[in-house]
Amino acid sequence: MRMEDVELQARALYDELGPRAIATAAQRAAKYEDKGDAEEAHNWRRIQQRLTEKRGARQS
Repeated sequence: MRMEDVELQARALYDELGPRAIATAAQRAAKYEDKGDAEEAHNWRRIQQRLTEKRGARQS
């Protein structure tokens, strides 16, 4: 997944779920890890990381 796609997905998830978006991304990553889909799990971990970065930027 391209970085632009990670950013778009993270923004859409946050717009939909607000602060719960980080936990949701983590849950989706874990779900794909359990299924053995490493690539999709990695994508969700990147989305989770981006959401975490954005949250930190707003709190400063």
